[in-house]
Amino acid sequence: MKHKFLLAALAVAVAAALSWRGAPVARAQSDDLGVPEFHHLHLLSTNPDAAVAFYVAHFASATKASWGGFPAVSTPNNVLMLFTKVDRPPLTSPQTAFWHFGWNVTDERAKLAEYQSKFPRDLAPLYTGDGDKFVYVSSDSWPGAGGTLGRTREQIEEAKRDNIQPAGGAGFGYLKGPDGVFIEFAGNQAQERFNHVHMFYDDPRCATLWYQVHLNVPAAGARGGGRGRGPAEPITEANCKVENDYTRSWPALTQDGMVRTATGGGVFGDVTMTGYVRQSPTPLVSTRGHSADHVGLSVKNLDAWLAKLRRENVTVLMEPYKLGDTRAAMIEGPSKAALELVEVK
Repeated sequence: MKHKFLLAALAVAVAAALSWRGAPVARAQSDDLGVPEFHHLHLLSTNPDAAVAFYVAHFASATKASWGGFPAVSTPNNVLMLFTKVDRPPLTSPQTAFWHFGWNVTDERAKLAEYQSKFPRDLAPLYTGDGDKFVYVSSDSWPGAGGTLGRTREQIEEAKRDNIQPAGGAGFGYLKGPDGVFIEFAGNQAQERFNHVHMFYDDPRCATLWYQVHLNVPAAGARGGGRGRGPAEPITEANCKVENDYTRSWPALTQDGMVRTATGGGVFGDVTMTGYVRQSPTPLVSTRGHSADHVGLSVKNLDAWLAKLRRENVTVLMEPYKLGDTRAAMIEGPSKAALELVEVK
């Protein structure tokens, strides 16, 4: 018994020392707070009614709704999109942590055909990296290489040389949505539903660690990936920053390609908030005031969560306030992403 007591005391002392030094300490979830669920994506719009109509028209799983006094879109997995009316177009630059959001669709090719028939102007071109050529679904270009969804200039030349052909079938494509947002449609999946908010992070692995430490996101499977990924051991404050060469690859929404050389983030319920490294060395700016203003995460005990986050020196952007029939507070997440904690009993 004495030996066990000494070991326990030593463990407590080590944890306290690490905390004092400012290093994140993986905490057991003895507080019973669990992991927040994804509640909503909050968008700013000059015409919320038209925005709601857009999503209902483009996705059969989307229904018109309202929540907390906001016009809303509801999806089958209990995810909401909320809209606040603004008098002038919301910001779309400089770049924030929010890149785009997306739906799973059950039949990628049928969905593409529908959009080409009904909404051809809403389709966003995916440039292939071969001059100004583009496709509307990723699988109509060369398949990815090196474990990523794209090909670098060198890998595109290899594909040409080796006569590698597009895979066809399912893939991903994008719509140009209201108020300057992009929406990904990706298939073929079992159910059409809101699936993800795709992020950019200043340091993706550090974002992964932030979610683990502060929002209790499990560490399993949450490690960096792609070219330029960090070491395979568990992510810590000491190893989460990875030097990036900003190698660009295609297909991409811009002709100059995109950076896919580091990944990270977290999963909340069945919605992912993972993403790539920021697309240039310029640090990302706050999401507030931009088209995608913030994400809402549901928690059962707002006061307990705020007490935990304050102990961990997480920035509280807005103290508790009334939100519809409940309460919420706003915190700052990785790369200045605004996260609204919504109390759902």
